[in-house]
Amino acid sequence: MSNFFIHRPIFAWVLAILVSFAGILAIPNLPVEQYPDVAPPAITISASYPGASAEEVSRSVISVIEDELNGADGLLYYSSTADASGSANIVVTFEPGTDHDLAQVDVQNRVSNILSSLPQAVLNQGVRYSKGLTSFLMIVSMYSDNPDIDSNSVADYITRNVKNNISRLDGVGNFQLFSAPRAMRIWVDPDKLTGYGLTMTDVTTALRTQNIPIPAGVLGAPPAETGLMTTAITSVNGEFTNVEEFQNAVLRANPDGSLVRVRDVANVEIGSSSYSFSAKLDGRPVATFAINLAAGANALETAALVRAEMETLSQYFPDGISYAIPYDTAPYVKESIVKVLQTLIEAVILVFIVMFIFLQNVRYTVIPALVVPIALLGTLAVLWGLGFSVNTMTMFAMVLSIGILVDDAIVVVENVERIMMEERVPPLQATIKAMPQIGGAIVGITLVLVTVFLPLAFMSGSSGVIYRQFAVAMAVSIAFSGFFALTFTPALCATFLKPVTVGSHDRRGFFGWFNRTFSRLTEGYTSSVANLVKRGGRMMFIYLALTIGALYFFVRMPTSFMPEEDQGLVITNVELASGVSAERTETVLDQAHAFLASQDAVKHVVAIRGFSFNGNGINAGLIFSPLKDFKDRTTSAQEISGRATGALLFGVPDATIFSVIPPAIPSLGNAAGFDMYLQDRGTLGVNELRAQAEQLVALASQNPKLTSVRIGSLGAGPSLEIKVDRAKAMTYGVNFSEIGQVLSTATGGAYLGKFPNMGRMQDIWVQADNPYRRSPDDILRLKVRNMGGDLVELSNFVEVRWSLAQSLVQRYNSYFAVKIGGAAAPGVANGEAMAEMERLIRENLSADVGFEWTGLSYQEIQAGNQGPILMILSLFVVFLVLAALYESWSIPLSAVLIVPLGLLGSVGFAYLFDLSNDIY
Repeated sequence: MSNFFIHRPIFAWVLAILVSFAGILAIPNLPVEQYPDVAPPAITISASYPGASAEEVSRSVISVIEDELNGADGLLYYSSTADASGSANIVVTFEPGTDHDLAQVDVQNRVSNILSSLPQAVLNQGVRYSKGLTSFLMIVSMYSDNPDIDSNSVADYITRNVKNNISRLDGVGNFQLFSAPRAMRIWVDPDKLTGYGLTMTDVTTALRTQNIPIPAGVLGAPPAETGLMTTAITSVNGEFTNVEEFQNAVLRANPDGSLVRVRDVANVEIGSSSYSFSAKLDGRPVATFAINLAAGANALETAALVRAEMETLSQYFPDGISYAIPYDTAPYVKESIVKVLQTLIEAVILVFIVMFIFLQNVRYTVIPALVVPIALLGTLAVLWGLGFSVNTMTMFAMVLSIGILVDDAIVVVENVERIMMEERVPPLQATIKAMPQIGGAIVGITLVLVTVFLPLAFMSGSSGVIYRQFAVAMAVSIAFSGFFALTFTPALCATFLKPVTVGSHDRRGFFGWFNRTFSRLTEGYTSSVANLVKRGGRMMFIYLALTIGALYFFVRMPTSFMPEEDQGLVITNVELASGVSAERTETVLDQAHAFLASQDAVKHVVAIRGFSFNGNGINAGLIFSPLKDFKDRTTSAQEISGRATGALLFGVPDATIFSVIPPAIPSLGNAAGFDMYLQDRGTLGVNELRAQAEQLVALASQNPKLTSVRIGSLGAGPSLEIKVDRAKAMTYGVNFSEIGQVLSTATGGAYLGKFPNMGRMQDIWVQADNPYRRSPDDILRLKVRNMGGDLVELSNFVEVRWSLAQSLVQRYNSYFAVKIGGAAAPGVANGEAMAEMERLIRENLSADVGFEWTGLSYQEIQAGNQGPILMILSLFVVFLVLAALYESWSIPLSAVLIVPLGLLGSVGFAYLFDLSNDIY
């Protein structure tokens, strides 16, 4: 093959140009991201059961859905949360490689089978599905300088004019607004109802029956009589469209002709569909939304599209409304790629310098150097064809391959140069004679290097996705290197090199000194090897000792999945005791905001009430603190996170506050460290399982290997148990269903569908006004109508008592569960911390308590189990390839025996710099 290209150098150039051109075409089309899309496909199922407790939501909604999910193709695990606001969320995670769209279709089909088993109130709200990543790509805040436009009005503007435009952008997976849209609110006065002889049910029934769309058709529509020349579209004022029409809805017509209307017993206003959320940017009230990246989408392109769309939309904002983007992951991703690209360029320059020092001829140096960009461009073309992306792992592979890419070409150039010098022949003849001598060796070394990396491509799980792109990038670049060493390099040697003349190798100055010094070192090394060969038995003993030592320290080496990275963000989770007011939560968030804003490295502070890692509720909050650019700060995200946790965890009474940094791969969790679920594998119950979790956290707080271990769920809070004496209610002629309707409407609110408002359909809610749902006595004073038409007070057959109830109920793989998060102490690897947690559970908790790792920790366990097997497999394949090439079993064995010494060097370096055995 080489002779063909030696005699046809233009053909060789054409191949090189075509490969380079393909790579250049691939560059603008390759997705750019920090890491490959390693997160297993996940589908989120969301539902709402207004007025229901967390336990009721878990029992009546989540458990019903989960039972149907079992058996789904490719199902890995699922987790769920039910909170006191009536929200249900189930995250169904599938094995990597599962088609996201097909997984969503499968989930939707399974859930549709059991929709009839769900409460009607849940069906009225609808069951929603999403498949975006759980981590945020960016956070956008909008605010108003106009005092007549408050943050709720801005949120309504976002719902109407921003949400749909952003959601349609390519790459946007989910749009999450931390404010509620507008809704028609009917705040009922129960005392006035009683005065008119009405109940809460009368109000909801009247509004349901009077607020209905009526499609009246077309007057004169075919078939019609001959001669009819016109038609008319008919419309009926079936739906209420404004506050006045709702106020005028008739509740009862009296015998004297007078009417009782909604306005007589209730205050009607356009308010908010939920009052759980609020947001502030740097202390200023704002309406905030977050954007999740779609699975497989390009983070940089999506962020750029969002910024461009917001800039376009801002031209139509009402006077006084502006926007800001306080948090965006794209700059960090871009900087990560740029840093690796800089390293790649530096590696190319260093390799060129080293080659020039040893080859000491510009022409000899340029030929191998030309192979590098061509092979790298060819690799990019292949990555594009395989659907891979430009990320830190593929770029890392290219950086590592730089030195390997020039090896084959250097061998060709040096052999051609040797023949020209020894036999005094021109470059063409020297090249023709040189290639048969080294062609087999080039093919052999290329095959060996490719087989070293290819087995990594068969690794499963999220780590397999990372290894696959890394391995393919390495193998393809090496294959291109070998191919061009047999085609392009010989053609260049035959046409570009000059004949060797007498004295052309005489060197003076720096090169003369270098050659003499290197010759002495070579002679010393050769002499040392000759002496060592004479002591074969002793050296074999030393070799075995070093091998055993390398294996011993490798096995004991601490493990982790990915090293923590400063991504320019600190996330602070705030939780207060269940039952506290929104005002108290707001005060605590302001305290946390003040501390974070006081840190010089913090650029912005976005505080969101009602949303946290561990569920939604007015007693929870989450604070995002983007940091200044790396060049503008000296403090790391880890340091700020530690300071914030230390100052706020114990500095704010009655609140649990901790700060974390994002995980290395944001799509695999909320925070760096580890995550696990304690499960009730017996009959402990939710409260006892919580007690077991608290015991584990107490033990972990005293363990030197662990830090920031915490329970990932809100604790129990005050609960009012309402006990209905059914028998007594029947003696009063009251149906139990009537009692339930009145209670759920008065305290939880009744959803009555939607009404048209400025071009959008928005919710209608009926609920007792705030002064009439503040104490147990307010509940007991509510009235229901019996079968005789009389009003009966609930106190006649209802009792109430205070108790404690969980404000958040979690499940993991159908078991009641409590999420535990934490991190390794400084100097301790994450894998070692995880092993310590397992030990604490086995030795101290009840036998009915099981556990499972999740998220990044689950992937770490999977990666740790496969790593050694794949290393052995790679070594075995290399041995077989060498045996086939050399037609010998002993020669490959001698080559493979060097591997333990390389392992010793790697392990020793890792221990020296306190590194763990991770993906890198």
